[in-house]
Amino acid sequence: MKHLGHTRSSFERDHFLITPDTFVRAPLPGMHKATAIVHAAPGMGARFTQYTVEFEKEGVLGPARAQRFIYVLEGKLRAGKPGPTRDLSPGSYLYIPPGEELELRALKTTRAAVIEKPRVQSKDAPANFPGPVSGEERNQKAIAFLGDNAVHARQLLPETPEFDFAVNTMTFQPGATLPMVEAHVMEHGLLMLTGEGIYRLGDKWYPVTAGDFIWMAPYCPQWFGALGKTETKYLIYKDWNRHPLD
Repeated sequence: MKHLGHTRSSFERDHFLITPDTFVRAPLPGMHKATAIVHAAPGMGARFTQYTVEFEKEGVLGPARAQRFIYVLEGKLRAGKPGPTRDLSPGSYLYIPPGEELELRALKTTRAAVIEKPRVQSKDAPANFPGPVSGEERNQKAIAFLGDNAVHARQLLPETPEFDFAVNTMTFQPGATLPMVEAHVMEHGLLMLTGEGIYRLGDKWYPVTAGDFIWMAPYCPQWFGALGKTETKYLIYKDWNRHPLD
């Protein structure tokens, strides 16, 4: 009787915390020598899908169902075919526009976070993309969040109207907090990368640590405070750049 059925995982109407002790692994269609842990999907109320892929060497990710964002957690991926190849190491990321396919193959044992979302077209946004966007988190400017130098945000995707979602990293020094309880129209997918802290979601409070995933529905009250003696960092998704009626 492992821990007598205890877990920190919790599912509520407007939020979801899923912890590694409850992860279930299964391949998605088209995967080869790889498996997925699906964290968020339309079946639980999300308007996007987020999952972690665990690759064996030479593992391949299956075809995208929508626009796709990949962030490498550990190991190395090679993206290409068709087109020139590019290698993605920890902290590297790649955005693939809807309708465009790139093979993603692991050069060694690798883990990557993957976000897929049907694109919301808007009359204010161009219909076409110039091509995939790739980069390194460390090369993005660290911006003090609302002027607080203990909390830094790095923006991984351009703010231009083509993109209907944003992906950022947020880094907190020990003891740093969000400056306010937020409640807004955007939904979030959040993967804890390092460190630990306390998350308020709705009217509940959760201890969280590296490896945990959080989904936040629109208007879910949310707040975070970092604990421990080392910095805390998470990867966070939000829908963006669209009118609520789009």
